[in-house]
Amino acid sequence: MVQILVIVLFCYLGFKALGLLFRVAWGAAKIAATVLLALSLPMLIGCLVFAGGILLAIPLALIAIAFGLLKACV
Repeated sequence: MVQILVIVLFCYLGFKALGLLFRVAWGAAKIAATVLLALSLPMLIGCLVFAGGILLAIPLALIAIAFGLLKACV
């Protein structure tokens, strides 16, 4: 009878330890995700500004070339 009680107690403690393990892993995953987001967000903003600058620079360069050609012809 004592052996059954010990086995039940061991299983109970094992499941409690497993639940604690999942909570710790989830907390560590949230911390890692926060750190990665904090590191990657400035790079993302820089890339978007650079890509937007390129997309804005191409039409401006074409307009400048057109004005240059018109001024050279006149």
